[in-house]
Amino acid sequence: MELQQFILQVNNMIKKVLVLGFFLMISAVFYAQKERVENLPTFDERKLHYGFYLGLNQNDFKLNLRNSTIQNADITVAPTAGFNVGLIADFRLHKNLNLRLEPGLVSNSKNIYFNHLATKQDSVREIGSTYLHVPVIFKFSTDRYKNIRPYLLGGVSYNYNFSSNEANQDDNSSGQFRMKTHNFMYEVGMGIDIYLYYFKFSPSIRGIFAFNNEIKYDNDSDSQWTAPINFMGTRGVFLTFAFE
Repeated sequence: MELQQFILQVNNMIKKVLVLGFFLMISAVFYAQKERVENLPTFDERKLHYGFYLGLNQNDFKLNLRNSTIQNADITVAPTAGFNVGLIADFRLHKNLNLRLEPGLVSNSKNIYFNHLATKQDSVREIGSTYLHVPVIFKFSTDRYKNIRPYLLGGVSYNYNFSSNEANQDDNSSGQFRMKTHNFMYEVGMGIDIYLYYFKFSPSIRGIFAFNNEIKYDNDSDSQWTAPINFMGTRGVFLTFAFE
């Protein structure tokens, strides 16, 4: 119970940070609009440019359960805060369309509760994950207005899960929750370019959703942990601040 209360407090903190980030983004937009001088007027004429990003994330699992030998199976997921950092390579395809490669590292943790199991040792699995996250993203931008430029994002990504335990022969019967190492996602989002005096600042928010089932099933097909799970895939929200 104390662990669940702590996770609830962390989730509330994440929501506050996301709201704060949103208001900071709005404030930056108003500041950029007030600027009379157009900053970096030739920035968007570059065929190729680079940058980096920092951000926060909250990753969850989408769970679909199935009929199994486990009666009254009840499984829930509680996500906690995470962070992401990476590099940007941006290639201009058209004045309103860019192709972006954004390799980076993503770290987060989740707790999975198997509520149909009696003991805490069996019913809770803490999943701490670090990913190599490699998105290939199309960026669809409006025409620039003064020092701002809104945009939409869409693309796919590859995740290499360093903490998957996929090769581990032990499973949940030994306290080891296993996931697949190689995973694929699709991403959609929105943001705004803000042209400052020395660089372009681009806050954005995006959703990330798994294509594939990420769970590595236990050795026992009637496992009380994995038998009820038909699909388990990442779904998350990323708040990102890019500097280009």
